[in-house]
Amino acid sequence: MSAPNHPEQQRRSRLVVLAGPTAVGKGTVAAAVRDSHPDVWISVSATTRAPRPGEVDGVHYHFVSDDEFDRMVADDDLLEWAVVHKAARYGTPRGPVEQALRAGRPSMLEIDLQGARQVRRTMPDALFVFLKPPSWDELVRRLVGRGTETEEERERRLVTAREELAAEPEFDVTIVNHEVRAAADDLVTLMMLRTASTSWSSTAPSAPDRSTPTTPSSARACWSTSVRSWRPTCRRSRSRSRCARSTRTS
Repeated sequence: MSAPNHPEQQRRSRLVVLAGPTAVGKGTVAAAVRDSHPDVWISVSATTRAPRPGEVDGVHYHFVSDDEFDRMVADDDLLEWAVVHKAARYGTPRGPVEQALRAGRPSMLEIDLQGARQVRRTMPDALFVFLKPPSWDELVRRLVGRGTETEEERERRLVTAREELAAEPEFDVTIVNHEVRAAADDLVTLMMLRTASTSWSSTAPSAPDRSTPTTPSSARACWSTSVRSWRPTCRRSRSRSRCARSTRTS
């Protein structure tokens, strides 16, 4: 298929980048989007870490050797890559992303903070979404509860998680992951709105409705999965959703 030239196709080719701290549920939310919205294309990252129980090569990750990862880096086959949690390397294969964007498909990257920063430099028009836990205690509970890391690995990931949480103001939108299905639905709503609109409104809606939210271009927006409404410049509220001042499950 040829590259989209029609304005509507160009709008549809815009990318959504999902990132957030370890154990926040990025992979689970992405899987829920994949299951319920097969029209949404989601990138599969390459990694040098070993598969966890139940993970399938080519579905959850492309599990590759260090030598193969080195080759991908040398050949510029990765859109972004990074060493995550001071352990394994992760990266996004470039070819499939470019193919999906040329086809005009609603597309999403589910990556770590370092990768999101790299993609912002190369694709600044993408929408960057931060997936946030309801609380720090809940994040710790999820990390311990999945039981896939040693105590040493968990401690290392929690140190990284604090750094990742502090990066929330760098993102365009925050989704609080109270419940997986709601967070996935909110993410797809964002993607569909981005597909349908020529550009993001520079004026916040006075009385937003979940079916017609808009994202201010000059300020961050906050999407609460309990209140289901857009608010520019939010403060902590009963919904437990917060925006900064203006602002892989791996």
